[in-house]
Amino acid sequence: MKAISLVLLFVLCSISLTAQPANTKAVSQTPSAGASSSQASASAPASRRITAYTLPPDLYQKARHLNRMRFVYRIFSFFYALFVLWLILQARWSARFRDWAERVSRFRILQALIFTALFAITFALLQLPFDILEEWVAKLYHISVQTWPSWAGDWAKGQVLLIVVGGVLVWILYAVIRRSPRHWWFYFWLISLPILLFLFFISPFVIEPMFNQFEPLASKDPQLIPLLERVTRQAGEEIPPQRMFWMKASDKTNFTNAYVTGFGASKRIVIWDTTIAKETPDEVIVDFGHEMGHYVLGHIWKGLLFSAALFLALIYAGYRSIDWLLSCCGTRWHIRSLDDWASLPALLLILTVFGSAAAVAENTFSRYQEHQADVYAMEVTHGIIPDPGQAAAHDFELAGEIGLSDPDPNPINVFLFFDHPPIPDRILFFVTYNPWIQGRKPQFVN
Repeated sequence: MKAISLVLLFVLCSISLTAQPANTKAVSQTPSAGASSSQASASAPASRRITAYTLPPDLYQKARHLNRMRFVYRIFSFFYALFVLWLILQARWSARFRDWAERVSRFRILQALIFTALFAITFALLQLPFDILEEWVAKLYHISVQTWPSWAGDWAKGQVLLIVVGGVLVWILYAVIRRSPRHWWFYFWLISLPILLFLFFISPFVIEPMFNQFEPLASKDPQLIPLLERVTRQAGEEIPPQRMFWMKASDKTNFTNAYVTGFGASKRIVIWDTTIAKETPDEVIVDFGHEMGHYVLGHIWKGLLFSAALFLALIYAGYRSIDWLLSCCGTRWHIRSLDDWASLPALLLILTVFGSAAAVAENTFSRYQEHQADVYAMEVTHGIIPDPGQAAAHDFELAGEIGLSDPDPNPINVFLFFDHPPIPDRILFFVTYNPWIQGRKPQFVN
């Protein structure tokens, strides 16, 4: 259940913590079996010329069925998150957690950590059956290959991160509320920004390696480096091999992917081992060109600025609404006032509602950036590989087959939940974009 993770942006800065930078493909995050580029080279490029995204009849039916389930699950997740937060308040568990935290210690930082741990664990356990169901469906459709012990380990590590980082941020939030009851929303936003940036900066060094294995791409697949350096030279950019990394994903997924993460000294491009194993060199180069587009076009810092603005609007909406909710129900929930630890689920309840609109805005902006990166990929690989459009189309058709991407996605589903353009739209763009033959000037790479 990811609804609450999005809402916990204000206490966890989850954008940086989860470090979900711009991914090349978004069907379902899952790859398999690593191999060298020489093995990929052995796979002859597909001879069939693609004009649109299609699936064989059996996969078509599976994709349609799976994506209907995904849509229903996302809607259900939103309302279930609201229900769980309401339950924690209505059953007065939040008030009990506060009482226990205050009995254990008089130090507010320890109270914040204890309260956050009790609240986070309760919420996580209530949503655990649905997290398990989501993973079970991914295994059923052969998207995920992660073992249950490995999955449980990742789940537990995620909860520990939530408790530690969230506990500190909750402590800061309530310290600011007590100090400035009228302007806490703005001051907390200001304080949270450097924390978010710090988490995003250290994520490639500290957080991401907790969940996956990373190695320098030059040591895992040195033959790939010269091919990628041709792309960087064509773009007039300097992306040294030290910033190119291989990630082992094949122990968790059958999907292929690549992404950019970090900023400054931590900025890097990561290619999954499944991408190298399952794609031809031309397809890997197109993936790299897409990620380089995010790198060169400044999508990371632009995305962070956009998210920061959304965060400010979100927390201000919470500030404007929380007094009404507490005056209405606070006594029944045994909440003393806004500066009471027990008010956190109430604040989250409001932010969940407003956060749904913020998520739509975030996804819309992300789809725009992803399309820009697709344009950049076509332009920066032009002249390096014979037909970038067909390489990208074959690449994404493979991704669609593995992830069972819907050939005809519901527009409402796309608008609400897709942070990447649908694969059918992307493939249509790849096979039709050719400004050189059409006498037009390329948008990014001349």
